[in-house]
Amino acid sequence: MKDSKYVYLDNAATTPMDPQVIEEINKHFKETYGNSSSLHSIGQRAGQLLEKSRKTIASLINAESEDIYFTSSGTEADNLAIMGVALKNQEKGNHIITTTIEHHAVENPCKELQRKGFEVTFLPVDNFGLIDLKELENTIKDKTILITIIFANNEIGTIEPIKEIGAIAKKHNVIFHTDAVQAFGKLPIDVNEMNIDLLSASAHKIYGPKGIGLLYIRNKGKKEGWGKYIQPLMFGGGHEKDMRPSTVAVPLIAGFTKAVEIAKAEMAKEAERQIMLRDKIIKSVLGNIDDTYLNGHPSQRLPNNINLGFKYIEGESIVLDLDMEGIGTSTGSACSSKSLDPSHVLLAIGLKPEEAHGSLRVSIGRFTTEEEVHYFLEKLPLIIERLRKISPLKKGIKYMFDETATDHYN
Repeated sequence: MKDSKYVYLDNAATTPMDPQVIEEINKHFKETYGNSSSLHSIGQRAGQLLEKSRKTIASLINAESEDIYFTSSGTEADNLAIMGVALKNQEKGNHIITTTIEHHAVENPCKELQRKGFEVTFLPVDNFGLIDLKELENTIKDKTILITIIFANNEIGTIEPIKEIGAIAKKHNVIFHTDAVQAFGKLPIDVNEMNIDLLSASAHKIYGPKGIGLLYIRNKGKKEGWGKYIQPLMFGGGHEKDMRPSTVAVPLIAGFTKAVEIAKAEMAKEAERQIMLRDKIIKSVLGNIDDTYLNGHPSQRLPNNINLGFKYIEGESIVLDLDMEGIGTSTGSACSSKSLDPSHVLLAIGLKPEEAHGSLRVSIGRFTTEEEVHYFLEKLPLIIERLRKISPLKKGIKYMFDETATDHYN
């Protein structure tokens, strides 16, 4: 296995492009190179493809096609949603509600707004990573303008009660945004049934290209359109109905669209397959390796996510040793993998810093096979055993941390 193929189990960080997506992108790099805003036939062809793509992608979440706005990434979409709502609604209020387990693309814009004088409530979560719905509702104030809560956590895989959150937001007339980057294309999403006003997604998490994402902005039946909710952050041409000016990346959007078509067709069957592999890994690791535990909800989690804690050793060492065996995993979010700080998500669910440092995220994907899972399960126990034999933690030497540096919210 090691010599013939690299076993990629880090699909939460990014996914390899589906061959059908690569073919679609290459086709449109050659054929649909026009500017979608141009009046000539080449530009019109690009514009027609753009609107067709909007419709296809909108159908995945039961949205209107005109409510889909393309961005360069999920991160840009998150920033546009949060900062845009804050700027648009600051005369109405300055209170934002989020959680302690958001991706940095949500967490950091909220912290930036704090520095600018906004009040931000970071809701705590339980040991599974779930918010308390009563606490959410009790936190809402007259000046609350936005609730932004992740759909499914990128590190521990826990799926939040989005429909219930949306109902609470609607009841109190508060705008509701969700970072659905990890859930989009993997879980059924209905923005109307779930009362979602703003939703962020990214192509590269569903076997599409990097460099393209989207922001769904509800405006159905509203004469003022997106202006009811949000203010643009960039200014230029009239692209994306003045919401996100920049020449539209039509070939990448074509690739995004193909990825959505595949995800939509295979979602139910693929989720069932991944859950089977996911649970096989969890059962094997917890059953065969001592002093090991699962992070996140045992069942209310993404089909492809496994986050494991190993006492007495560090996750980085496990990742590096697995890589030497031809297996790719991670310790958590790829956006902070080079940081020495323990994961804010794992701290938020109650882990101690030394426990948070011992985490391993395994995220399977469409191209993960049972053979690859067996290979991983064969190599992991040997690596854990070897690392524990040389671990100062296992021998009882006190681990040293600057615990004051782990408090992200005070």
